[in-house]
Amino acid sequence: MSGELFVISAPSGAGKTSLVQALLSINPQIHLSVSYTTRDPRPGEHDGRDYHFVSREEFLAMANRGEFMESAEVYGNLYGTSQTWISQENAQGHDVLLEIDWRGAAQVRRLFPECTSIFILPPSMKALEQRLTGRGKDNAAVIAKRMAAVRDDVAHVAEFDYVIINDNLNEALRELNAVVLSARVLCAKQLSRHQTLINQLQNPE
Repeated sequence: MSGELFVISAPSGAGKTSLVQALLSINPQIHLSVSYTTRDPRPGEHDGRDYHFVSREEFLAMANRGEFMESAEVYGNLYGTSQTWISQENAQGHDVLLEIDWRGAAQVRRLFPECTSIFILPPSMKALEQRLTGRGKDNAAVIAKRMAAVRDDVAHVAEFDYVIINDNLNEALRELNAVVLSARVLCAKQLSRHQTLINQLQNPE
């Protein structure tokens, strides 16, 4: 029985990380993929929990060995997802969630067209700017760059299966959880997972 693969993308500051953490708290069977990155850890981040922090040389060596399912350069830093880990988790029946940008999501969809992709949008540009400023992680120049990138990010929203507006966290979480639950009970997947049960029901002794 294979697990589900969920891909979540959003413009920076849309509240994706908070939403994902809330989803994981009510769905412990979902395993969050920990990406590799060349950027420096932010205050409070830990290697192996938030990211696997590696040097640029190490990252490029891994990429040359074909170890990444997807990889991209964002704001001068490299990010990548371990293909081996994803395959192992799905083979064991575990659901996996990827937090990646639209470029990485496009790469994943080409490899796993059966994945479920979700795009998170902020309720407004003003709310987005307030969130970026309020989290205190970036300086004014970086915030300006992230705001400028929003138009490019949102231009790819139609490539995703689902779109959630993160205005109210609880409402957005309810919608995101509904997507997860619906993906698990799609007919084709249920037929594959429960073929023995279906055979028994069709041919009772």
